[in-house]
Amino acid sequence: MDSHKIPIIQDLDSNTVNKDRTAQLVVYICSKYSGDITTNSNDAKRYSKFAVEQGVIPIAPHLLFPLFMDEKTERDIAMYMNEVLISRVDELWVFGNELSTGMKVEVETAKKLKKPVQYFDK
Repeated sequence: MDSHKIPIIQDLDSNTVNKDRTAQLVVYICSKYSGDITTNSNDAKRYSKFAVEQGVIPIAPHLLFPLFMDEKTERDIAMYMNEVLISRVDELWVFGNELSTGMKVEVETAKKLKKPVQYFDK
């Protein structure tokens, strides 16, 4: 299993090389996107940073997909891609106390695939 560890070469807080830190798990960041998109995107960035600080590799598709996809017309495609990503990560991390419709689908997908699901407060 150690052969799958990926060294993180920069400490994100100080921009210095930190060779002691390794990332083992890849985690899917599950948090709200729709509604207040600006606030929710900033929250997702904060949750992703938290994940890196925990020594894992975060995947937050709701920070990536809106760069090239339209939420209104391509949501079904994005949700399908989310399911594929969930199938390939080690864990799903859920942030916030209220689950949106999309988050509920992501949690159910992870459970169906027997992926560990961890819950975090905002």
